[in-house]
Amino acid sequence: MKIILAPDKFKGSLTGLEFCDEVEGVLRSKLPHAEILRVPLADGGDGTIEVVNHYLKGKTIRTEVSNPFFQPIDASYLYSESTKTAFIEMAEASGHKILSNDELDVKNATTLGTGELIVDAMERGAETIILGVGGSATNDCGIGMATALGYRFLDKNNNEVKPIGLNLSKIKSIDDSNLHPKMEHVSFKVACDVSNPLYGKNGAAQVYAKQKGASSEDIVMLDKGLRDFSKVMDAHFKIDSQNTKGAGAAGGMGIGAYTFLNTELTPGIDLVKDIADFDNKIKGADWIITGEGSLDEQTLSGKAVIGVLNTARNNKIPVATFCGQVLLDDDALVGLGIAFSDSIMNHAKSFDDAILNTRSYLKKISEQFCEYLG
Repeated sequence: MKIILAPDKFKGSLTGLEFCDEVEGVLRSKLPHAEILRVPLADGGDGTIEVVNHYLKGKTIRTEVSNPFFQPIDASYLYSESTKTAFIEMAEASGHKILSNDELDVKNATTLGTGELIVDAMERGAETIILGVGGSATNDCGIGMATALGYRFLDKNNNEVKPIGLNLSKIKSIDDSNLHPKMEHVSFKVACDVSNPLYGKNGAAQVYAKQKGASSEDIVMLDKGLRDFSKVMDAHFKIDSQNTKGAGAAGGMGIGAYTFLNTELTPGIDLVKDIADFDNKIKGADWIITGEGSLDEQTLSGKAVIGVLNTARNNKIPVATFCGQVLLDDDALVGLGIAFSDSIMNHAKSFDDAILNTRSYLKKISEQFCEYLG
């Protein structure tokens, strides 16, 4: 019997690798002849870098770059010398997480530091750069990142504008005549799980800018900036930015990555599955065990568990889910193709008990799964 362990994290209590440790221990004791393969996954959000490094076996590179307000900050990314692959999370240099709530000022924020991380990786020899977009403190449509790569954004007098959201409406042309020479030798991949358009009621500014420190007046101004700058991008790159899925991700970094890096936007789980060689590793499997903190409606929008279920369905492999809690009814589980499901909350006395004793309850679920197998 071949069993694949392919969980996401249980946010706040267990990483995907720790999930594998607990479940594998039980399976090996109960099913000593089974072939058990650990293939932890992530959807591009928190914890993705640890999972990616499980496969890339890279090292953490630290370098000084610009924070969202052009001040020096130490930021890190992952680099694998053997595969010449870098994994960069924009939140490390341009993220909400590196600022206090009092510091948030999205109209004056830049993604320059993310671009500087990309430059560092290219100059280190990276041939593939995977960029995770999300958790940003910015709404500059990626012009800060692009500035670091050699793009110039010019106003009506051909003067270069400071790359912040406040200045998007001032940009009248894009100069890409002096890009970093290594750009043409690098393959970019962008993990993006947001489908928002660039501007309008579902766009980057109107949906996300308030939580990044924008006032009502700021939001109107930023939305207009995205609308105005989209016309410049559309003319320069011959695209339809507003109708590019995910354009509004991370303050417009979605369309910025699509144009300035010349790449497609891919769901995070699909990129991680590719890095993990998931489709090949599951061949011949009898079961796939997956899990996450909460199996709910949000799962259906592209979380790791859905990525597993989609691949399993195509390969006719039954799936078991071991989760923190399950908020979908039995019909929904069957509809997703889940053959066995249990949750920590089915066994815990309370939520606090579930968090404190996740490992022991996960072992119990694993034992019951072995009994289910007979």
